Amino acid sequence: MKTKTFLACCACLSLFACATTSTPAPAPDKPAGGKSLYDRLGGMDAIKAVVNDFIDTQASDPKLHHFYEKTDTKYLKGQMVDFVCQATGGPCKYAGMDMKDAHDGRHVHDEDFSETVGNLVSVLNKYKVPEAEQKELLALLGPLKPDVVEKK
Repeated sequence: MKTKTFLACCACLSLFACATTSTPAPAPDKPAGGKSLYDRLGGMDAIKAVVNDFIDTQASDPKLHHFYEKTDTKYLKGQMVDFVCQATGGPCKYAGMDMKDAHDGRHVHDEDFSETVGNLVSVLNKYKVPEAEQKELLALLGPLKPDVVEKK
């Protein structure tokens, strides 16, 4: 398993779970070396490992655990894996809710989003994801913030 070269996601995804449409934005063009972000992150095994760790981290975070009290984390992990896989150029097809609908009424605030990003970066560092791939992943997830964070 190539978990040390993974990415993870999503996603900010845990608080986020999806995208601004029913499917993630297209994966960025492959770099000159020809490998997609999905491949550079280690593929499916790596994505699953990081997403699982990330969701567990989120669900046990004292500042965020209330978002997960009534969440089927097994289902969420599966959705996040598909989302991250597709968003990074992998073979998966995400079929979950769009980001706005998934977070409507959840009362996610800027502080929650920032805590989630911090948790994601911590998990990515734990799995030794290179900085360039972390930045590329975060660049895919950052634009989702307006559909996740509740406007005050």
